[in-house]
Amino acid sequence: MTAIDVPLPEVRSNLDERASVTHISQCTLCEAHCGLHVTVTDDRVSRIAGNPDDVFSKGYICPKATAMGDLHHDPDRLRTPMRRVGDSFEPVSWAEAFTEIGARLRRVRRRHGVRALGMYLGNPAAHSSGAMYGLALRIALLTPNFYSASSIDQMPHEYAAWRVFGSNMLVPITDIDRTQRLVILGANPAVSNGSLSIMPGAKRRIKAVRDRGGKVVVIDPRRTETSRLADQHVAVRPGGDIFLLMGMLHVLLTENLCDTASLDKIATGRAELADLVEHATPEAMAARAGVGADEIRALAREHAAAESAAIYARIGICQQETGTLVSWLVMVINTVTGNLDRPGGTMFSTPIVDVPRLAKYVPVGHGLWTDRSGRYKAFRAELPAVAMADEMLTEGPGKIRAMITYAGNPVSSIPQKGRLAQALSELDLYVAVDMYVTETTRHADFILPPVSPLEREDVGLLTTIFSVRNNIRYQHRTFEPAIGALEDWEILSRLTFELLPAPLRQIAAPLRERFISFANPLRVTAAALATGPYGRLRRGRKGVTMKALRDSAGGIDLGALQPRLGAVLATSDRRVHLAPDEFIADAAARLARADAEPADGRLQLIGRRNLRSNNSWLHNVPSMTGGSNICTVLMHPADADARGLAQGETVRVTSTIGHIELPLDISDEMRPGTIAVPHGWGHRGTGWRHANTLAGANVNDLHDPDQVDTFTGTAAVNNTWVTVTAG
Repeated sequence: MTAIDVPLPEVRSNLDERASVTHISQCTLCEAHCGLHVTVTDDRVSRIAGNPDDVFSKGYICPKATAMGDLHHDPDRLRTPMRRVGDSFEPVSWAEAFTEIGARLRRVRRRHGVRALGMYLGNPAAHSSGAMYGLALRIALLTPNFYSASSIDQMPHEYAAWRVFGSNMLVPITDIDRTQRLVILGANPAVSNGSLSIMPGAKRRIKAVRDRGGKVVVIDPRRTETSRLADQHVAVRPGGDIFLLMGMLHVLLTENLCDTASLDKIATGRAELADLVEHATPEAMAARAGVGADEIRALAREHAAAESAAIYARIGICQQETGTLVSWLVMVINTVTGNLDRPGGTMFSTPIVDVPRLAKYVPVGHGLWTDRSGRYKAFRAELPAVAMADEMLTEGPGKIRAMITYAGNPVSSIPQKGRLAQALSELDLYVAVDMYVTETTRHADFILPPVSPLEREDVGLLTTIFSVRNNIRYQHRTFEPAIGALEDWEILSRLTFELLPAPLRQIAAPLRERFISFANPLRVTAAALATGPYGRLRRGRKGVTMKALRDSAGGIDLGALQPRLGAVLATSDRRVHLAPDEFIADAAARLARADAEPADGRLQLIGRRNLRSNNSWLHNVPSMTGGSNICTVLMHPADADARGLAQGETVRVTSTIGHIELPLDISDEMRPGTIAVPHGWGHRGTGWRHANTLAGANVNDLHDPDQVDTFTGTAAVNNTWVTVTAG
């Protein structure tokens, strides 16, 4: 037994007369990583429950966690590498797969240069240590053509944080557990359990705000599951967030509701902000925001008057043309009201790998290269995913000819005019690291399947950076992997090895397996823990150890977020930059021009998610589909009446890009003039036998990939206008 190989923690269960063992684990389907008790009977998962000893989730789980067993046992899950033969796949050994993939990757690189290689990283990668090894592979590829799901859903937050605080890693976290006023903008944490402010058991945390006398406000075009827990719902017009926030900022600055003396000590740009919003009165902003002037004024005054307050904004604001500007204004309002780096406001974590403190040393490399069209600038060493299809299909030097995807389904998840499937199928080589044959991976030459989440032993490091409370938790294995099965980090490490220069690759070959085994995630975590802010090398004998973490019943609580702006701020002058020139200029231009809202009866399309959906990942689990979790068009009764449409009938939704047909669901939870369609549906031609039978359509067939956030190229899918007619 090595230092990292330990017996699985287990307890006997009285579930029935058969031998049952309950293991400590985690759900890794989203950022929350809720702690689990997984009971196994006769080598099958018989029960999944929340772990009451988990220091962060405290026994909470959502319905998605109960699907972990079905995912593990799913007969459609790939368990061996697959190689394309004509229009189908055949099993291939790991050794043969890596040898052939390496030879073909090197051949493409030799003939066409490093720009002919590309890589896409899906967001499940961030839910495990695999992300570190994915980034190592990205470095080995030496290509500018790197893409990730971040440019689908969160890059505006990161870009704004870079301009305001000096690093994309300094996205402020909402201190929900201590705030007296919580404003949720374009987010639905009752379903998502938070993102970039990770809050497992979000419903309980939101209710706790109200129980301690605080107030919860939700700003969203739809009356969401989170809105039903709130004191107030503000049905903002989609895309009206920027005008709502500028109206609030006008009130805060003109009514002297900011502590200007304290503000000017830590920040620059107050005068520029005042000039920007001088004429952005609540009355001037009301129609453009879709919110009454009195309501805008009250939102500003109450935020300034609260003992502590935080605006938490997420994916709904990112997926529009003003995503970066709205994220910036959220940071501005939280700062000018004194709620930055303050308990109950927005703060920065102190994780075991102190990324916030190290952020100042990590350049974002903005504009070091562009896509071949010159439209999109690299940011944090990647290009926006909407450019991916063009980079594969457009002839000429730098055309992508070989692609690796890891834990992503971009054919389903990004707008691309239906061109990405064609692009992938025409590559010289496409390698997918994935457990399934999906809309994307069905075009691969090789599919390399990692073990299931219940077969992994891991410590999630990335998620601790954005947790609303400092913590560290250990994911134990429930099942031992089959002989020869590989974890995702092992697959990525072997692919990285294949891209090493020939002399180094040949010299290291005899030691390859030993080196890969040595550089495993738990050893990396142990080193990080020992040298980090809680480790023995920093705190002596009382520091947190890997053994203590491994032996814990539900992780180790490291305390509430602490004020640390001075330690982490990464701007050159060590001050918060409230008014970056490019943001001021773009916001001023938007104030100056009239809205271009169509007057021809079109409706604005926004997204929505269901508690039992997680993009497309769970649609092959029968217990997670059906009931309320189906793909429908959600529409306000007035809009349905105006079009003569009835509940449940099939309707056609048409944009300038394409059309889809879906059942209609009429509900007054929608704002008039707006419809919502969930993403991740429309499975056809995959290896998912159950998902392939489900009704539904891919909403990205309606979105124009050329319509993006101004600064980051993030797909502006909430800026799509559609018509809805009888099918």
